[in-house]
Amino acid sequence: MDLKQHYNQLYKTSSEAILQGNYKLDTQISDASDSRFGVTLLIRPNETLKNKIHSFLDELKAIEPEQYYYPDSDIHITVLSIISCYEGFTLDKIKIQDYIDIIQQSLVHLDKIKIEFRGITASPSAIMIQGFPTDESLNDFREKLRENFKKSTLQQSIDSRYSIATAHSTVLRFKEKLQKPEKLMHIVKQFRDFDFGEFTVENLELVYNDWYQREKNTIQLAKFMI
Repeated sequence: MDLKQHYNQLYKTSSEAILQGNYKLDTQISDASDSRFGVTLLIRPNETLKNKIHSFLDELKAIEPEQYYYPDSDIHITVLSIISCYEGFTLDKIKIQDYIDIIQQSLVHLDKIKIEFRGITASPSAIMIQGFPTDESLNDFREKLRENFKKSTLQQSIDSRYSIATAHSTVLRFKEKLQKPEKLMHIVKQFRDFDFGEFTVENLELVYNDWYQREKNTIQLAKFMI
Protein backbone atom coordinates (compact mmCIF):
# COMPACT_ATOMS: atom_id res chain seq x y z
CA MET A 1 0.00 0.00 0.00
CA ASP A 2 1.19 3.51 -0.83
CA LEU A 3 0.52 5.07 2.57
CA LYS A 4 0.89 8.67 1.46
CA GLN A 5 -1.60 8.17 -1.37
CA HIS A 6 -3.98 6.34 0.98
CA TYR A 7 -3.86 9.11 3.60
CA ASN A 8 -4.26 11.81 0.92
CA GLN A 9 -7.33 10.18 -0.57
CA LEU A 10 -8.84 9.64 2.87
CA TYR A 11 -8.24 13.28 3.75
CA LYS A 12 -9.70 14.58 0.51
CA THR A 13 -12.96 12.64 0.71
CA SER A 14 -13.38 13.00 4.47
CA SER A 15 -12.61 16.72 4.71
CA GLU A 16 -15.15 17.38 1.96
CA ALA A 17 -17.73 15.28 3.81
CA ILE A 18 -17.05 17.06 7.11
CA LEU A 19 -17.39 20.52 5.55
CA GLN A 20 -20.63 19.46 3.84
CA GLY A 21 -22.07 18.26 7.15
CA ASN A 22 -21.86 14.59 6.15
CA TYR A 23 -19.70 13.54 9.08
CA LYS A 24 -20.64 10.70 11.43
CA LEU A 25 -21.17 11.02 15.17
CA ASP A 26 -20.05 8.27 17.53
CA THR A 27 -23.09 7.82 19.75
CA GLN A 28 -21.54 5.19 22.05
CA ILE A 29 -18.58 7.09 23.49
CA SER A 30 -20.59 8.28 26.49
CA ASP A 31 -22.59 5.07 26.88
CA ALA A 32 -21.63 3.56 30.24
CA SER A 33 -23.30 0.27 29.27
CA ASP A 34 -21.08 -0.21 26.19
CA SER A 35 -19.70 -3.75 26.63
CA ARG A 36 -17.59 -4.04 23.46
CA PHE A 37 -14.21 -5.46 24.39
CA GLY A 38 -11.40 -7.19 22.56
CA VAL A 39 -7.67 -7.99 22.52
CA THR A 40 -5.18 -5.76 20.72
CA LEU A 41 -1.43 -5.67 20.12
CA LEU A 42 -0.37 -2.03 20.07
CA ILE A 43 2.42 0.52 20.06
CA ARG A 44 2.47 3.67 22.16
CA PRO A 45 4.40 6.74 20.92
CA ASN A 46 6.94 8.34 23.24
CA GLU A 47 6.27 11.34 25.47
CA THR A 48 7.93 13.84 23.12
CA LEU A 49 5.51 12.97 20.33
CA LYS A 50 2.55 12.90 22.69
CA ASN A 51 3.38 16.44 23.82
CA LYS A 52 3.35 17.66 20.21
CA ILE A 53 0.06 15.88 19.57
CA HIS A 54 -1.36 17.41 22.75
CA SER A 55 -0.48 20.91 21.50
CA PHE A 56 -2.30 20.19 18.23
CA LEU A 57 -5.36 18.91 20.11
CA ASP A 58 -5.40 21.98 22.34
CA GLU A 59 -5.91 24.11 19.23
CA LEU A 60 -8.82 21.93 18.12
CA LYS A 61 -10.37 21.93 21.61
CA ALA A 62 -10.45 25.72 21.58
CA ILE A 63 -12.72 25.50 18.52
CA GLU A 64 -14.74 22.34 19.26
CA PRO A 65 -14.58 21.61 23.02
CA GLU A 66 -17.47 19.12 23.01
CA GLN A 67 -15.78 16.46 20.87
CA TYR A 68 -13.95 13.39 22.22
CA TYR A 69 -10.21 13.95 22.49
CA TYR A 70 -7.90 11.07 23.26
CA PRO A 71 -5.86 11.70 26.43
CA ASP A 72 -2.11 11.04 26.26
CA SER A 73 -2.58 7.72 28.05
CA ASP A 74 -4.83 6.36 25.29
CA ILE A 75 -2.92 7.44 22.16
CA HIS A 76 -1.68 4.37 20.29
CA ILE A 77 -0.99 2.66 16.99
CA THR A 78 -2.73 -0.67 16.44
CA VAL A 79 -0.30 -3.36 15.31
CA LEU A 80 -3.07 -5.92 15.05
CA SER A 81 -6.58 -6.26 16.38
CA ILE A 82 -6.39 -9.91 17.43
CA ILE A 83 -9.92 -10.13 18.76
CA SER A 84 -11.98 -7.21 17.45
CA CYS A 85 -14.17 -5.65 20.11
CA TYR A 86 -17.59 -7.21 20.44
CA GLU A 87 -20.34 -7.10 23.04
CA GLY A 88 -19.85 -9.39 25.98
CA PHE A 89 -16.28 -10.55 25.32
CA THR A 90 -14.43 -11.28 28.56
CA LEU A 91 -10.95 -12.60 29.31
CA ASP A 92 -12.22 -15.86 30.77
CA LYS A 93 -13.13 -16.89 27.20
CA ILE A 94 -9.47 -17.28 26.21
CA LYS A 95 -6.17 -18.62 27.55
CA ILE A 96 -3.93 -15.56 27.54
CA GLN A 97 -0.63 -17.46 27.60
CA ASP A 98 -1.42 -19.08 24.25
CA TYR A 99 -1.66 -15.64 22.66
CA ILE A 100 1.54 -14.47 24.33
CA ASP A 101 3.36 -17.54 23.01
CA ILE A 102 2.35 -16.88 19.38
CA ILE A 103 3.41 -13.24 19.61
CA GLN A 104 6.78 -14.22 21.07
CA GLN A 105 7.29 -16.73 18.25
CA SER A 106 6.48 -14.00 15.72
CA LEU A 107 8.96 -11.59 17.31
CA VAL A 108 11.99 -13.79 16.73
CA HIS A 109 13.12 -12.19 13.48
CA LEU A 110 11.67 -8.71 14.03
CA ASP A 111 13.97 -5.80 13.19
CA LYS A 112 13.63 -2.45 14.92
CA ILE A 113 10.43 -0.60 14.03
CA LYS A 114 10.72 3.14 13.42
CA ILE A 115 7.68 5.29 12.75
CA GLU A 116 7.39 8.89 11.59
CA PHE A 117 4.35 10.86 12.71
CA ARG A 118 3.89 13.36 9.92
CA GLY A 119 0.73 15.21 9.05
CA ILE A 120 -2.98 14.83 9.67
CA THR A 121 -5.68 12.87 7.90
CA ALA A 122 -9.35 12.31 8.64
CA SER A 123 -12.25 9.93 8.33
CA PRO A 124 -15.93 10.95 8.31
CA SER A 125 -15.95 10.37 12.09
CA ALA A 126 -12.43 11.16 13.32
CA ILE A 127 -9.16 13.06 13.02
CA MET A 128 -5.94 11.04 12.86
CA ILE A 129 -2.18 11.51 12.99
CA GLN A 130 -0.50 10.00 9.93
CA GLY A 131 2.08 7.34 10.76
CA PHE A 132 4.74 6.20 8.30
CA PRO A 133 6.94 3.18 9.11
CA THR A 134 10.44 3.90 7.80
CA ASP A 135 10.85 0.39 6.37
CA GLU A 136 8.98 -2.91 5.98
CA SER A 137 9.59 -4.19 9.54
CA LEU A 138 6.06 -3.46 10.78
CA ASN A 139 4.39 -4.95 7.70
CA ASP A 140 6.59 -8.05 7.84
CA PHE A 141 5.79 -8.50 11.53
CA ARG A 142 2.06 -8.17 10.89
CA GLU A 143 2.27 -10.83 8.17
CA LYS A 144 4.12 -13.21 10.51
CA LEU A 145 1.47 -12.66 13.19
CA ARG A 146 -1.33 -13.34 10.69
CA GLU A 147 0.38 -16.49 9.52
CA ASN A 148 0.99 -17.83 13.02
CA PHE A 149 -2.47 -17.00 14.36
CA LYS A 150 -4.21 -18.51 11.35
CA LYS A 151 -2.27 -21.75 11.86
CA SER A 152 -3.55 -21.88 15.44
CA THR A 153 -6.99 -22.84 16.73
CA LEU A 154 -7.24 -19.77 18.98
CA GLN A 155 -10.21 -17.45 18.92
CA GLN A 156 -9.25 -14.52 16.71
CA SER A 157 -10.84 -12.14 14.23
CA ILE A 158 -7.76 -10.71 12.52
CA ASP A 159 -8.68 -8.70 9.41
CA SER A 160 -12.40 -9.39 9.92
CA ARG A 161 -13.27 -5.66 9.80
CA TYR A 162 -10.45 -4.66 7.46
CA SER A 163 -6.85 -5.65 6.81
CA ILE A 164 -4.77 -3.14 8.74
CA ALA A 165 -1.85 -1.71 6.78
CA THR A 166 -1.46 1.80 8.18
CA ALA A 167 0.28 3.19 11.25
CA HIS A 168 -2.07 6.04 12.08
CA SER A 169 -3.23 7.15 15.50
CA THR A 170 -6.80 8.34 16.06
CA VAL A 171 -6.80 11.38 18.34
CA LEU A 172 -10.30 12.90 18.00
CA ARG A 173 -13.75 11.42 17.46
CA PHE A 174 -16.87 13.38 16.65
CA LYS A 175 -19.52 12.87 19.32
CA GLU A 176 -21.52 16.10 19.06
CA LYS A 177 -22.68 18.24 16.18
CA LEU A 178 -19.79 20.40 14.99
CA GLN A 179 -20.27 24.06 15.87
CA LYS A 180 -17.47 25.46 13.69
CA PRO A 181 -16.52 22.84 11.09
CA GLU A 182 -14.78 25.37 8.81
CA LYS A 183 -12.55 26.64 11.62
CA LEU A 184 -11.82 23.09 12.78
CA MET A 185 -10.77 21.95 9.32
CA HIS A 186 -8.76 25.15 8.82
CA ILE A 187 -6.58 24.17 11.78
CA VAL A 188 -6.38 20.58 10.57
CA LYS A 189 -5.22 21.89 7.20
CA GLN A 190 -2.50 23.94 8.90
CA PHE A 191 -1.16 20.72 10.44
CA ARG A 192 -1.71 18.69 7.26
CA ASP A 193 2.04 18.15 6.75
CA PHE A 194 3.31 18.95 10.25
CA ASP A 195 6.31 16.89 11.37
CA PHE A 196 5.48 15.55 14.83
CA GLY A 197 8.70 13.52 14.90
CA GLU A 198 10.05 10.00 14.62
CA PHE A 199 10.40 7.33 17.26
CA THR A 200 11.89 3.87 17.57
CA VAL A 201 9.47 1.35 19.06
CA GLU A 202 10.93 -0.04 22.27
CA ASN A 203 8.06 -2.32 23.29
CA LEU A 204 4.71 -3.70 22.26
CA GLU A 205 1.69 -4.12 24.54
CA LEU A 206 -0.91 -6.86 24.42
CA VAL A 207 -4.05 -5.47 26.03
CA TYR A 208 -7.65 -6.26 26.82
CA ASN A 209 -9.45 -3.11 25.78
CA ASP A 210 -12.71 -1.34 25.08
CA TRP A 211 -13.56 0.15 21.68
CA TYR A 212 -11.77 3.44 22.47
CA GLN A 213 -8.67 2.07 24.22
CA ARG A 214 -9.54 4.04 27.37
CA GLU A 215 -6.95 3.54 30.09
CA LYS A 216 -9.58 2.98 32.80
CA ASN A 217 -10.97 -0.01 30.89
CA THR A 218 -7.64 -1.45 29.69
CA ILE A 219 -5.83 -4.42 31.18
CA GLN A 220 -2.25 -4.99 30.08
CA LEU A 221 -1.81 -8.70 29.40
CA ALA A 222 1.84 -8.66 28.36
CA LYS A 223 4.66 -6.35 27.36
CA PHE A 224 7.23 -7.35 24.74
CA MET A 225 10.59 -5.58 24.58
CA ILE A 226 12.02 -5.28 21.08
